[in-house]
Amino acid sequence: MSKKGRRVKDKWRGKAWYTVVSPPYFGGVELGAIPADDPSKLVGRVVDATLYDITNDFAHQYLKMYFKVADVEGKTARTIFKGHEYSRDYLRSLVRRRTTRVDGIFSVTTTDGYGLRLAVSVFTLTRIKTSQEQEIRVVMRKNVEEKALSLTFDQFVQELVLGKIASDVYNEAKKIAPLRHVGIRKSKLTLQPAMAS
Repeated sequence: MSKKGRRVKDKWRGKAWYTVVSPPYFGGVELGAIPADDPSKLVGRVVDATLYDITNDFAHQYLKMYFKVADVEGKTARTIFKGHEYSRDYLRSLVRRRTTRVDGIFSVTTTDGYGLRLAVSVFTLTRIKTSQEQEIRVVMRKNVEEKALSLTFDQFVQELVLGKIASDVYNEAKKIAPLRHVGIRKSKLTLQPAMAS
């Protein structure tokens, strides 16, 4: 049988483009467009962007953010914050010789029942003692847990990404040792309340 008679169906022709927007707590900024032949197939898809794409502040270029499509209305795909991380280059630039990097990984739950896992990093100016590292970790834990207990997911994520939580940790931990940088280098949404999904 000749192949001439069979028409190849153009997969792209049946697809429509949907505009992906950031959550309202990040200003509902357009993050791009993705094609789909059925809007329900978009739900659960993950889109990445940098914080610079949202704030237009070049200083935020190093922060990569992930958003998950939560629902589609018309031609707009609305998202929820799924996590963020420092770019590899930026993280590498923070590591220096004869200094200490103190890492802490904490799981927190916000007042409205969202769970997040955070990786907090503190970079000191000089090498520090193990006892000081432990004290700094206590400060990290106290700050992130207290914030989570007092804020909703939307508020917590804003403070997390825009550096408010990191600066609170910095202000308290610098009393223990001289610091060069404090940041939440990675976060991940681990739990989403049933009614919100």
